[in-house]
Amino acid sequence: MLVKDMITPLDDNIKPTKDTVDYALILTSAVHDMKNSLCLLLQSIESMSADMHTVPDKDKQAAKLADLHYEVLRLNSSLVQVLSLYRDEKDQLPINIAECFIADYFTEFCIKNQLYSESNNIDININIDPDLAWYCDHNLISYLLSDVFINALRYSKGKILVTANLVNKQLVIEIADNGDGYPESMLQAQHNSMAELSSKQGRTGLGLYFARLIANAHVVKAKSGFISLRNGGKLGGGIFTLTLP
Repeated sequence: MLVKDMITPLDDNIKPTKDTVDYALILTSAVHDMKNSLCLLLQSIESMSADMHTVPDKDKQAAKLADLHYEVLRLNSSLVQVLSLYRDEKDQLPINIAECFIADYFTEFCIKNQLYSESNNIDININIDPDLAWYCDHNLISYLLSDVFINALRYSKGKILVTANLVNKQLVIEIADNGDGYPESMLQAQHNSMAELSSKQGRTGLGLYFARLIANAHVVKAKSGFISLRNGGKLGGGIFTLTLP
């Protein structure tokens, strides 16, 4: 008997088993990898910007570089949101409360976005007492405020005003611009659930949900933080408000 005659043919109905794929793990790993790549890209853009004085037609090239830098920051912000929302779904979004100086956030944001703001002639007024401090999660609040600040840059028509004050023993931070304001659909959707958010609302629905999630996670004596959107104010555009207990 030949060896080949001893081999039992496979049943056509038997399918080979597949490894179980943890798509959530793949997603988080991919997000981390993309964030690392974006950080390297940002460093390269900033390095190129520093050398722009030697480039012919530098103003035009600087404007293009500023737009690229801005879009990379927006993409990085979106990846942070996706990762944070996943962690929240898995109850793995830790809240680490510590004393934070509020003006420092916006000093950092202005530096990171200086290329874009200068290229687009945006006047940024930070009206915050440098000694004003509050207890909150530094990283999460930084992600939230950075995303709002970046969007204000995008929709501004040349002016941004940031204020922070204590009102009724709560911290109230406002980021206002002189753009066209939030669309009516977004004003109506600011308290919607994740399932009700629409990608057609103009300014990102995911960012809105992300901001509300982080604000609500800050709880003191049964009081939760919250966000609100409105139009008007001194600059006449959109106003984002974060209130923390």
